[in-house]
Amino acid sequence: MPTNDVRTLLHTAVPAAVVGAVAVAVSAGVAGGKGAIGAVVGTLVVLLFMGIGMVVLQRTAKSLPHLFQAMGLMLYTAQLLLLFIFMAAFKDTTLFHPKAFAFTILAVTLVWVSAQARAYMKAKILYVDPDAAKGEKPENAGSST
Repeated sequence: MPTNDVRTLLHTAVPAAVVGAVAVAVSAGVAGGKGAIGAVVGTLVVLLFMGIGMVVLQRTAKSLPHLFQAMGLMLYTAQLLLLFIFMAAFKDTTLFHPKAFAFTILAVTLVWVSAQARAYMKAKILYVDPDAAKGEKPENAGSST
């Protein structure tokens, strides 16, 4: 993974993990041990889903840049749908506190998306090819026949 991608991932995952840790502490105080377990599971689910999604999106941007925006919209829609399915599947569980789980998923997801937007706004990513301004043609322009 290129350093810019790693930097973006760190600037996104660290705030989300911090909010997850705060959610674990609050859930433990409000709902006890089961609340803490629910918050830990919710945090891990969001970090896993969003982290995998970010890696997939970066690979798509490198290999198929013309599909980047469409892939991003599809990916976020799929991630939010999967998170909703997770919340619905575990709404009646006795393994952990379902409300702590749901609120943690909501909080960590909002922080992840906000931190990711901020990281992309702060990144200095070229959106114009500087070599094109010089009038240079790429070496491999396609078939010569």
